Amino acid sequence: MGSASPLIMMVLMFVVFWFLLIRPQVKRQKAHQALLQAIKKGDTVITRGGLVGKVSGVADRVLTIELQEKVRVRVLRSHVEGKYEEAPAAGAASQETKAA
Repeated sequence: MGSASPLIMMVLMFVVFWFLLIRPQVKRQKAHQALLQAIKKGDTVITRGGLVGKVSGVADRVLTIELQEKVRVRVLRSHVEGKYEEAPAAGAASQETKAA
């Protein structure tokens, strides 16, 4: 029994690492892949480089993003961080609080 104890500890450590580190990362990766596959024309996205624009074209691996009128950039789908939802301006929220 004494010689099996280090082996049991290593297995337990692996199980703990699996549930605390590996499993959540795999879940996030699957969710991100699903989000990338769901991107369609008209969605507003943000890239890893920080560019925000509206999707104007969708191909298999490449998205065409319109940053401004007549300014389009082709970006690999894998370099899109996610969909972009603009947060309300902080100044507008503080003014509403003062008015109430």
